Amino acid sequence: MHELHFAVPMAGALLCTLNTRHDSAMLSILLSHSEAKIIFVDYQLLYIANGALKLLAKAERKPPILVLIAESDGSLPADHHIASETYEYESLLAYGHNGFEIRRPNSEWDPISVNYTSGTTSRPKGVVYSHRGAYLNTLATILLHGIGSMPVYLWTVPMFHCNGWCLIWGLAAQGGTNICLRKVTPKGIFDNIALHNVTHMGGEPSVLNMIVNSPISDRKPLPHMVEVMTGGSPQILSKMEELGFGLSHLYGLTETYGPGTSCIWKPEWDSLPLDKRYKLKARQGVQHPGLEEVDVKDPVTMASVPADGKTMGEIMFRGNTVMSGYLKDLKATEEAFSGGWFRSGDLAVKHPDNYIEVKDRSKDVIISGGENISTVEVETVLFGHPAVLEAAVVARPDSHCGQTPCAFVKLKEGYDVDS
Repeated sequence: MHELHFAVPMAGALLCTLNTRHDSAMLSILLSHSEAKIIFVDYQLLYIANGALKLLAKAERKPPILVLIAESDGSLPADHHIASETYEYESLLAYGHNGFEIRRPNSEWDPISVNYTSGTTSRPKGVVYSHRGAYLNTLATILLHGIGSMPVYLWTVPMFHCNGWCLIWGLAAQGGTNICLRKVTPKGIFDNIALHNVTHMGGEPSVLNMIVNSPISDRKPLPHMVEVMTGGSPQILSKMEELGFGLSHLYGLTETYGPGTSCIWKPEWDSLPLDKRYKLKARQGVQHPGLEEVDVKDPVTMASVPADGKTMGEIMFRGNTVMSGYLKDLKATEEAFSGGWFRSGDLAVKHPDNYIEVKDRSKDVIISGGENISTVEVETVLFGHPAVLEAAVVARPDSHCGQTPCAFVKLKEGYDVDS
């Protein structure tokens, strides 16, 4: 995946990184929609890809050429009958030549990649990135993360997610070393940090949750402070720093090339009580240098909400690091940019210092007896309980109030419902 992030654009083609958790049915839909000509497949995921190719053939659609990344010894899986023209990755590379002339884009606005959204509420949409946007977001993310020359980066953020938050290209620019895990586990994270002297890593809240709740036997002392880019609740941030990690809190979407804002730390916050500091760090902050503007607006009037930390509005973006649009979906693109801003669908407040704080997805707000309840805020309270490992809050129907919150909670090992 890392090599292809350079090879594909240099060949004048477009990247389309696919979620490794998709099943064959979803994969076939995305291959068809993207009109992919070639698919590169790791040998452990061959059965999923093969199922998708069979579905394409059944629908009388031409399947893409398959390039199989075999095991380290070059051998293929025992059952490798594939419903497509097939090549082996290393063998294919042997046909290359050093004199290849790079096919550069005609314009910096030409597309470099298509990234499909998760599709939790509907069919995934193909988010189109431009060379210009990827370049600017790459530089901005490097700046936000404080990545200097020759970093050692541990990958727990999937490279299929916003092109690894655009860090694949940025790490190369800084002469970085990439440490990749086939499976993300707390033990694997601590072992690799110690073995490779890791300086930086990224991690979504679920990964941080795994780390802070890992058994002592899986942990190793950190060789130095490891800088982590993440989004998460105040409780997770504080517990990570107790283990010796440095945290920078970011916010963004697939449509903003990953990170779009950062909670830039103010020196005067250092003297505040601990709980207050972490509440401030949990805010999503201000836009990064590559983005023109981010604001919290009334989605109907498009007026900016007052910076009072109370009035809710929708987070909106505009600038070079906002997507070019949704592939083959003009209607969804026009809706997303209605009013001249990209509408995130996330609800937030704006504080007096203009730092934004995300409260919820607009579709996830629970309206109970006429009052708006933020599922994120309820989850944050639940995470503050020492017995709670994971929590998710959703709305459930209620004959009196219309809706009430319903929490799904997973307890930490050693705790039971009675405790």
